[in-house]
Amino acid sequence: MGWNRRGFLGGLLSIPGAAALLGNAAAQDAARDVYKELGIRPLVNAAGSYTYLSATLLPGPVREAMESAARKYVNLFELQEAVGKRISALVGCEAALVTAGTASALTLGTAACVTGKDRDKIRRVPDTAGMKNEVVLQKSHRNGYDHAVRNVGVRLVDVETVEALERAVNERTAALLFFNVHEGAGRIKAEEFARLGKKLGVPTFIDIAADVPPAENLTRFHKLGYDLVAVSGGKGLRGPQCSGILMGRKDLIEAAALNNNPHTDAICRTNKVGKEEIVGVWAALEEFLRRDPAATWKEWERRCKVIVDRLSDIPNINPETFVPEIANAVPHVRLTWGIPNKIVPPDEVQRKLRAGEPRIELRAVNQYSVEIAVWTLEPGEEEVVAGRLRETLKGK
Repeated sequence: MGWNRRGFLGGLLSIPGAAALLGNAAAQDAARDVYKELGIRPLVNAAGSYTYLSATLLPGPVREAMESAARKYVNLFELQEAVGKRISALVGCEAALVTAGTASALTLGTAACVTGKDRDKIRRVPDTAGMKNEVVLQKSHRNGYDHAVRNVGVRLVDVETVEALERAVNERTAALLFFNVHEGAGRIKAEEFARLGKKLGVPTFIDIAADVPPAENLTRFHKLGYDLVAVSGGKGLRGPQCSGILMGRKDLIEAAALNNNPHTDAICRTNKVGKEEIVGVWAALEEFLRRDPAATWKEWERRCKVIVDRLSDIPNINPETFVPEIANAVPHVRLTWGIPNKIVPPDEVQRKLRAGEPRIELRAVNQYSVEIAVWTLEPGEEEVVAGRLRETLKGK
């Protein structure tokens, strides 16, 4: 039988406690490549923190915190309460709850507004007969994610103006809902929407899933007066992908927790979030707030410049740096075609980068442009993306 160091270490590491004896270097040397075993090609993510692309990568301190959490059993009720206190202290709100993503936070926040802490109502949902079971939002804010709200058994009431919203509110209204990604589309802006909730005595609920960074958004909407705020843990915060945070009024967060796992007879029993994710999103929030935002922004701009400079001499292509107004509002690169069919078109660029080595994902916006997210790249990958784009656009 042949002998090799990797095979020996692999066998030794199967013995309990052997990894500690060997030390980290040996353990890493024998680490599994699970994606290779599964026959799946990993990718360079130049598209952004999309769920289907597995969002973002965990920083070292987050991985370490999750590994620490995984070593021991814990009471999840106690853990949620303790982590909720740490998160609420960091973002300046009354209370917080770790959820299984932002969609879960939408369901839980809605359920809290419908049922309160009434155990009978909690058990009956999504049968909401006799409860406050209407949620008012702007027609321009309707999207696929409002299914998470409808899961509770509520009826969504569409409005377009302040006057229509005021007429729509009645004794059945559970909440006013605002999707910040559609801030520019609606006639009622975020600040006025919060004021209307206070005026009408109805809880206001805002989804800011992809609106961090900037860090100020973690506190901004509480200051505006929103009763509930939902944010992703696995996008800009770079926490576990299957995590989110619901934060806001203490009574509503407590009601949301009663509608949540590990309570058995509750609408979100299915939305389980484990000890590793609960600890991980707290660690991610701490790590995020420790970063120097100016230095991080400067690094993102540098990566953009690398790509723009490498492509600036290609005819018919205009590379530029831009920052989206809402959602992932950080430096990106946009490539715009002068004449779509003169060289390799955007959708073909996307296909070639996806098929090549390394596999690269970016966003083909339309027949005239593609967008490149540099903030989801690992250090040095901007050079790889720039090189592959140059080769593809020049037809090599």
